[in-house]
This record gives sequence, structure tokens and C-alpha cells, in this order.
Amino acid sequence: MELPEMESMATAIGVSVPVLRFLLCFVATIPVSFFHRFVPSATGRHLYAAVMGGVLSYLSFGFSSNLHFFVPMLLGYASMVIYRPYCGIITFFIAFGYLIGCHVYYMSGDAWKEGGIDATGALMVVTLKIISCAINYQDGLLKEEDLREAQKKNRLLKLPSLLEYFGYCLCCGSHFAGPVYEMKDYLDWTERNGIWKSSEKGHPSPLGATLRSLLQAAFCMGLYLYLVPFYPLSRFSDPLYQEWGFFKRLSYQYMACFTARWKYYFIWSISESAVIISGLGFSGWTDSSPSKQRWDRAKNVDVLGVELAKSSVQLPLVWNIQVSTWLRHYVYERLVQKGKKAGFFQLLATQTISAVWHGLYPGYIIFFIQSALMIAGSRVIYRWQQATKGTMFEKILTLMSFAYTLLILNYSAVGFMVLSLRETLTSYGSVYYVGTVIPIVLILLGKVIKPARPARSKARKEE
Repeated sequence: MELPEMESMATAIGVSVPVLRFLLCFVATIPVSFFHRFVPSATGRHLYAAVMGGVLSYLSFGFSSNLHFFVPMLLGYASMVIYRPYCGIITFFIAFGYLIGCHVYYMSGDAWKEGGIDATGALMVVTLKIISCAINYQDGLLKEEDLREAQKKNRLLKLPSLLEYFGYCLCCGSHFAGPVYEMKDYLDWTERNGIWKSSEKGHPSPLGATLRSLLQAAFCMGLYLYLVPFYPLSRFSDPLYQEWGFFKRLSYQYMACFTARWKYYFIWSISESAVIISGLGFSGWTDSSPSKQRWDRAKNVDVLGVELAKSSVQLPLVWNIQVSTWLRHYVYERLVQKGKKAGFFQLLATQTISAVWHGLYPGYIIFFIQSALMIAGSRVIYRWQQATKGTMFEKILTLMSFAYTLLILNYSAVGFMVLSLRETLTSYGSVYYVGTVIPIVLILLGKVIKPARPARSKARKEE
């Protein structure tokens, strides 16, 4: 397609030419992933996954993007070859260090706000894949009794070949927006082992699940395009916004962030469709009779789960699901010493890693600190709920938890959207920092109002 045609198409849908080029390549991951099913051998499928991922990256971002992927990929692989006992730790710092360097150099958040795009978003996904592969290879040296269930499931006993590694990292363009998945699952899928092995139940068909994801993507984009003219993020820096009353400003924060989320729902629905149609999205059969296919390996968001969350603690389970799972397995759980429980430090450290992974903008850092406070406050409400089970107070606390989640999530998300320190603090200040004050007050109250332990626990203690 000639450049003038690209420009006219981009103008027609209201995006820049670079964004249009990315969107076309991003949607192309669906047919590319579909044809992966028909490549005849495991070696051929690894080669197809790597080459097509590289080609789509080149068409989306240019030649330099592939160089940015190859540097941490090759350094991570070298660490696995040279120094296996610490390759996970070495790769963690190398890959994150390189990603941070790219974040600083490109300052992608500003480019995205102005309609530009670069490879750092895809590099974020590649970074998580590189690190998980190296850590799982390092875990392969440990005794099985010393491992958690996730470590046992995902550990790698032998070094993947360079072709397998490249196929995993760039698989058919799935690095554009995720989801993140494990090397062990990628190898089983490519080699038709595990749940992908032929069985009496036959080969699962991805068509129904793919169609559902595509319909969800169309709905999400349609709703986003309808709402965004009414609730632009630019309104937060508009003098008119400051003239509004407290409740109108608070409700606008909710609607602006509600609107922005549908863009992410669209992106994740498309990426889910691509992984499902390739077959990799298959996650087994249900235990019901008759058995039904499950296609949730690629699921990155539960839309209703986010919008109707009864507790902030539920949000990591329904929003950016695969990245949340990665953070739990490779950061949160590994910061907990054996025999001890996780606390606020592990939560804050995990949220900080997540913030740095997204970028070094103040808005990201503030958002994830806010998230740690939000979840800690929600845990206080949960403890109170457990102590009042079966009473009217439990119902009141359930309603309180829902309202708390709705308020604090959308207040906090403004920082994630606007990015700059000035705009974030101006927006928070316009509602008197209510979304910061309430979680802190709850955390402090949790230290004072401690619910009584269940009678069963007391009896056990006396024994």
C-alpha cells in the first residue's frame, strides 16, 4: 500500500500512520497464528514462529526494533549457557536494565500520547519471557521438594535450543501485546506434547473461542470510540475541570478511566484471539460431563471482573492477568522467605517492579504505590468481613468494599493515564487526595480495630 493511501486511511480512523501500521500488523497476528497450525514439523514451527514474529516487528517498527529484541535475548541466552546457577538473577538485571534504558531513551509514554509508537511496548513482553525462561532453567538445578507448585510445573531441565528460544520470544507476533506464557507450555504446544497430544477426545477446535474474542474486541473498540470524545484525558488540564464541584470532578475521573480501559480490553481481546486460533490458548478439558474445551491460557482480562470487582484484591486476578501471574511467580513469591508470610514489603516491591516495567514516568510510579495502598486497605476490610460473617455488618462491609474499589481504582488510574507528575498531582488534588487518604486511614484503623480470631483458631491454640 502506498504512503498516501496509508495517510488517508489513518486520517479516516483518527490515528497516525505509525499507529495504523502497527494496528495492521497487530491484527495480522491472527492469520499468521492460524497458519502456524499447518506447519508440518516441530522444527518448522519454531522457525515459522521466530521468522514471522521478526517480520511483523520489522513491518511495525522498523529494523532497529529487532535489534532491541535481540540484545537482551542473546545476553539472556548467553547467561544460561555460561552460568546456569545464577542465570535467572543475571538475566533479570540485564533484561530490566536494557528495558529501562529504552524507556529513558524513547520516553514512549509521551510518544503514545501524541499518536506515535515504538518497540518498547513489545520489548516489555519480550523482557518477561526472557527472564522467566532463565529463571526456570535455573530452577532446573534445584531439588523438587524445595520448589513451589508453579516452579515444579515450569522448570526447564535442559537448555532450549537457540531456535526454540527465538521462536518462544517472538512467536508469531505474540510479543506485541502479550499474553506472557511459559517456555514449557510453548515447547509442549510446538512439539504436540502434554494437553496438545492427540487423544481420544480429538483435536480441540479454536473457532468458537476465537469468534467470541473477536466479537468482544469489536464491542470494546466500538464503545471506546463512542465514549472517548465525551471523556478525553486532556480535560484534566483544562481550566473548566477545575471550576467543577468535588463530586463532578470525582465522577469525571471515574468516566475518563472507565473509557480508557476499553482500549486495553480491545488490544487484549485481539491478542487473545491470535493465541487461541494458533492452538496455544488451549488449556485443557473441563471435568464436567460431557467435557468442554477450555481456552483461558491467553486470557488477559475479565472485563466484568474488573468493572464489578467486589474487592481490590481481586483486580490482579482479572486485569492484565498473565503479567499479574508472572509478577506473583517471579517476584512476589520469591521475596517471601521459607516458612514466613508475605507482607506489605513484598506487595510494595512487586508493585514497584511493575511500575518500572511500565516505564519511569512519575504517573506509573505513583499509580503502583497507590495500588499497593489500595490492596492493603482492601485486606483490612476483608479481615473485618471475615469477623462479621452472617451479620448485617458483613453486608455493609461488602458494599463498602465494592464502593472503595470503584473509587480508589479510578482515582489511582488517572496517574497511569496522564503520566506527568504535575497532571497527576493536579488531578489528585482536585478531589483532595481522597483516594490516597482513605486507604491510609483504613490501614491505620486495621492496626487499631483488630477483629477477634474465629473460635476454632482459639481452641486449637489452647490445645
